[in-house]
Amino acid sequence: MKDIKIIFFDIDGTLIAMDKDTISDKTLEALKRLQANGIKLCLATGRGPMLVPHFDGVEFDAFLTYNGSYCYDHEGTLYRNCIPSKDIETIVNNAVKIGRPVALATKDRMAANGKDQDLIDYYAFGNAEVEVAKDFEEVKKETVYQVLMGARKEEYQDILKGVQAAEITAWWNRAVDIIPINAGKGIGIEKVLKYYGIEKSQSMAFGDGNNDIEMLKAVGNGIAMGNASDDLKAVADEICGDVSEDGIYQYCLENELI
Repeated sequence: MKDIKIIFFDIDGTLIAMDKDTISDKTLEALKRLQANGIKLCLATGRGPMLVPHFDGVEFDAFLTYNGSYCYDHEGTLYRNCIPSKDIETIVNNAVKIGRPVALATKDRMAANGKDQDLIDYYAFGNAEVEVAKDFEEVKKETVYQVLMGARKEEYQDILKGVQAAEITAWWNRAVDIIPINAGKGIGIEKVLKYYGIEKSQSMAFGDGNNDIEMLKAVGNGIAMGNASDDLKAVADEICGDVSEDGIYQYCLENELI
C-alpha cells in the first residue's frame, strides 16, 4: 500500500452517510492525513460541480462529476462527454409518457420540467432543491452531461426505449442517473490517471453503489464500503467498514496509508 499515489472517493454513502448531512470527524481526519502523505484525492460522484461539497482543511485535486461525464481539476477541464441532443429529446418524451419529470444537468445548473417526490428526495441527498425551469426547452438544446429522474427498476426499459447513446446508472432504488453510453466513473478515472501519469496499480477507490462498479474495476485497489450494495462488494478487491463506523479511516489506518 506504500505506493498508492491517488484515491478516488464517491460521496453519498461513502464519505457521507446517507442519513447525515456532513462528513464525520474521523473520515475528515483520514482525508487530511492522506493528503499530508502526498496522496492525491479525487471526488468521483453523480453530483454536478455546483453540488460538490467543501470539507474544511481538504482541497481535492480533481473532480469527476456527473458520474465521470464532466471531469476537471483546478487548471481546467480534463474530460467531458455529453448525451446527444436526439437522445435527450427521446428520454424527455419517454419520461412524459410514464408520468415522470426529468432534470437536465449542464455544466452550471440542473433544470427540471417538473418534480415528483422521488426527484425531490433524490436532490435532497445533495442538500439541493429541484428547480423547475421556465426555459427548460432551451436547456434541452445545451450541452447535457446527465439526466436525473425518479424511477424504479421496472421503468428502466420504458425510459430508454429508442435511446441510442445513453444508459442508466443507479445507486438508489428510487432514482436514476442517465449518462452517455461510453462514459461512467471508470472512463473518467482512466482519463485522470493518464493525465497525471499515474499507473492503475498506484490508484485506489472507495464506493458504495452500483454506479461505482466501473470505478472499482478501473483502479488497482477497489474498496467497497461495509454498507455497499451486494453487486459492488462482488467486484471489490476488499471491503472496509460501514460509512457510519468510519470505515475509510479504519481501513487507511490498518493499511498504513495514514
